[in-house]
Amino acid sequence: MSQPIDDYLAQCRRLIEAVATQAPAVSQAARWFAATILAGRMVHVFGSGHSRIMVEEMWPRYGSFPGFNPIVELSLTFHNLVVGANGQRQAMFLENVSGLAERILRNFALSTQDSALVISSSGCNLVPTEMAEQFQKRGLRVVAIISSAHGGATASKRSDGKKLQDFADLVLDTGAPVGDAMVRVPGLDTPVAPGSTVGGCMLINCIKAEVAARLTAAGQPPKVLSGAAIVGAGGARLNRRRLHAHQLHQGRSRRAAHRSGATAQSVERRRNRGRGASH
Repeated sequence: MSQPIDDYLAQCRRLIEAVATQAPAVSQAARWFAATILAGRMVHVFGSGHSRIMVEEMWPRYGSFPGFNPIVELSLTFHNLVVGANGQRQAMFLENVSGLAERILRNFALSTQDSALVISSSGCNLVPTEMAEQFQKRGLRVVAIISSAHGGATASKRSDGKKLQDFADLVLDTGAPVGDAMVRVPGLDTPVAPGSTVGGCMLINCIKAEVAARLTAAGQPPKVLSGAAIVGAGGARLNRRRLHAHQLHQGRSRRAAHRSGATAQSVERRRNRGRGASH
C-alpha cells in the first residue's frame, strides 16, 4: 500500500480512539437529544461551510430518523462553484457577518425543551458562534462539535475573543489536528487530506445510535429512513411516511414562528399608524 494511504488510515485510527475516549460525553449529548424528541420537540443542527456535511449526516439519510432539524443555509454552504456567483469568497465572508444567525433563527419558534447541535471545526467563525449564543439565550442546551487542537491555534473572529465552545453546554472533539489536514507528502510544503469530517461523522453517528437506543427503550422507537434493500418493496411508502413525520414535527415549529412574526408585524403596523395620527 502507498505510504500516504497508510499514513491517512493510521491517522483515522487515531481519530477513532479520540472519539472512543469521549463516550461518556457522547452519551450525555444523546440523553439530552432523546429527551427533546420524546417531548415532541426538535434538535436543531447547524453548521456552515463544510460543516454542513455533518448536519446532513444526522438527517435526512438512510439510517437516520425524524427529530432533528437540519438548518443548512445555502448562502453559507453552496460554494462548490468556487469562483463567480455563489462562490467560496462570498460564503467565507457571510459566515462572519454578525447578526445573520439571529436572523436565521427568526424562522423557528424555539422552546426550552428543544436542544441544539452546532458544528464548526475551528469554532471561531461568527455565524456558528452566534448561533450557539442565540440558542443559549433562548434556554436551549447546546452541544458543540469542534476540532480542539485546530480551534486552539485559530483566532476568534469576535471582538471579545469568544469561540463556539464558550456558548456550549457540552463540547465534543473531532480529534483532527491543527490545520485539519493529516498527511505529509515529501516535497510538499503543507499537509493534505483533512480529518475533521471523519471524526465529526463518527461523533454524529455515535450520537444517532445512542439516541435511537434511548428512544426505543422509552417505548417510542424512531421511524428510521431505510434503504429498500432492508425494508423491501414497500420501503418507498414507508420512507414517505418517515419524511411526512418529520414534516409534521418541523412544521409545528415553523408555523409557530410564522404566527409570532405576523403578530410582531401587526403590532409594528399599529404603532406606525398611531405615530401618524399624532402628527
